[in-house]
Amino acid sequence: MDWASLIGLAIALAGLLVGQALEGGKLDSLVQPAAFAIVVVGTFGAVMLQTRPATLRRGVRMLAWIFRPPADTRAALARDIAAWNQTVRREGPLALERHMHDSKDYFTAKGLRMIVDGIQPDKMRQLLDTEITAFETSERQAVRMWESAAGYSPTIGILGAVLGLIHVMENLSDPSKLGPGIAVAFVSTIYGVGLANLLFYPIANKLKNIVTQQVHQMDIAAAVFHDISTGDLSRVMDERIATLLREHH
Repeated sequence: MDWASLIGLAIALAGLLVGQALEGGKLDSLVQPAAFAIVVVGTFGAVMLQTRPATLRRGVRMLAWIFRPPADTRAALARDIAAWNQTVRREGPLALERHMHDSKDYFTAKGLRMIVDGIQPDKMRQLLDTEITAFETSERQAVRMWESAAGYSPTIGILGAVLGLIHVMENLSDPSKLGPGIAVAFVSTIYGVGLANLLFYPIANKLKNIVTQQVHQMDIAAAVFHDISTGDLSRVMDERIATLLREHH
């Protein structure tokens, strides 16, 4: 559990609600189902319009990373690199086949298989880079849906405000209906701006950081596979390990 994210979300909401209370406003005045429907439903409708179904599903699944991010495997990869290095030194590249079968990571298993199959080093690096690019593109497209939601929600909040004011203008002769219309107008703006800056943008930025770390780790693994394939098992390999451990701490 990422408690920092949970606490951060709680602090953001508490700041909004406490500020409302300190100004003498009622907390229940922020609860407007009509404004919620306009902003939230409208925002996700716009996001669905621009996003492929598979990308949309991936983006929703990634939402779980906010509170339960993927396990940090950098230290484990550093240990694996050291083990591969020792195996190749003692038994040769073909001995990496047992590591390939033991690996649960698709990208790692693919890199080891290419070494065992004797694929030319530069060609292997090209294929691995293509794999990394495809992974990064797919993940960043999924993250982009949250950035899009952050961009759409304030504008849709303004639409909700305009709709509320239209309702007010239509009922100027009935003062009892003016309050709800004005409430929807202002609360729609709060929902739009608040969701964008307290939820959608932070979600997008955190997911981007996670994806960046995953891609960087894949880049290092690809470089290690290239090093093994070319027979460079000395200081270069040690530097790869040192980089991972330095970032881990």
